[in-house]
Amino acid sequence: MRGAAAYGRVNVESEILSASPHRLIALLFEHALRAIRTAEVHMNNGDIKGKAEAITKALDIVSQGLLAAVDREQGQAIAERLAELYEYVCEQLLEANLRNDTVHLQNAEKVLEALSEGWHGIAGQANGAG
Repeated sequence: MRGAAAYGRVNVESEILSASPHRLIALLFEHALRAIRTAEVHMNNGDIKGKAEAITKALDIVSQGLLAAVDREQGQAIAERLAELYEYVCEQLLEANLRNDTVHLQNAEKVLEALSEGWHGIAGQANGAG
């Protein structure tokens, strides 16, 4: 099992090193959503430690990855609104962990899914314009 995990890490690292900035953000969305879904499984199974680890991972990705990537100076009002949405996701994740409530996980997941879809739409427009 360790070999498979190591291979998975190498595969992810390779993808990150060769990814465009747009793809890097898409990867952050994918991994944050995966962590939220994992947290929900752990929560439903009563695995407190697994739930906490998955929520912490999602929080780290959103706060240190997605939120940190928002350029508030260049994006102004749109960037500020995006930052507010990421902050809301973080609040929902904290509430889910504190209250052991999947509703908060689902709220966070819905927002990230919508933002991820929008992000993928931007890629489609950029690719179609060239």
